[in-house]
Amino acid sequence: MKPPPFRYARPGSLNEVLRILAEHDGGARVLAGGQSLIPLLNFRLARPEVLVDIAMVDELSHLTVEDGVLRIGASVTQHAAETSDEVARHCPLLTKALPLVGHLQNRARGTVVGSIAHADPSAELPAVALALGATMVVRSATAERIIPADQFFLGPFTTALEPDEMLLEVRFPAGTAARTAITEIAPRSGDFAIAGAAGRLTATDDGTVANVALALFGVGAVPQRLPEVERLLEGENVTPEALDEAARITTATAEAGSEDVHADPAYRARVAGELTRRIVEEMAA
Repeated sequence: MKPPPFRYARPGSLNEVLRILAEHDGGARVLAGGQSLIPLLNFRLARPEVLVDIAMVDELSHLTVEDGVLRIGASVTQHAAETSDEVARHCPLLTKALPLVGHLQNRARGTVVGSIAHADPSAELPAVALALGATMVVRSATAERIIPADQFFLGPFTTALEPDEMLLEVRFPAGTAARTAITEIAPRSGDFAIAGAAGRLTATDDGTVANVALALFGVGAVPQRLPEVERLLEGENVTPEALDEAARITTATAEAGSEDVHADPAYRARVAGELTRRIVEEMAA
């Protein structure tokens, strides 16, 4: 299929991007890598009046570590982040997650920030942002907001962004002490996940767990933290009994997801329980 008619803008500055978004009051969409937006256009699931291509906006191309924070701008590709030494050193969970995102050709064009802004419930990067406690830097022509990841995702493909706002950058806490893991079940490599789990924790020399954060994706309408499992593990050693209980709680509390040709909600929940067991065991080893 072909997309519906639209006007195309390729501004050279961030101020111009924000001005266009303000002028069209929800009728403009930001185009970064296009790996999600272009298929939506071709299926006519999106009908913007204007596409605002940010490829020429140098202000959005940064990937830096400053004051203990990894900052990734809106035009940084997934492949650039995947192969970045800075990301590998300061945000290893993101480095582990990126090879699971689509295929290499997708990651060569798709952006880290674009995937998070798209808010696909089956996507890996929103769950990574949630598990790591990332923050979103959002701006309109008149104001800037900082939104924590746990307040950003509102529903499938729905975020806290207002029609005249764009997600400028995502800020991940930088650090090397935490152990991290991510895994998923998908019909084929590169497909959307049926269910997945991502997490981080720190552990003392005697194996005591601290600062644990776990997130599911592909299971519910938004990426989901697991506070009951986190409380179970916090301050304890990871035993086989604790792993069994973590899997049981995850299966019991996982948000009901969608039903499609691949799986029903009950199956996704059971898979989520097993995947949670696996990442906790991996991180505690």
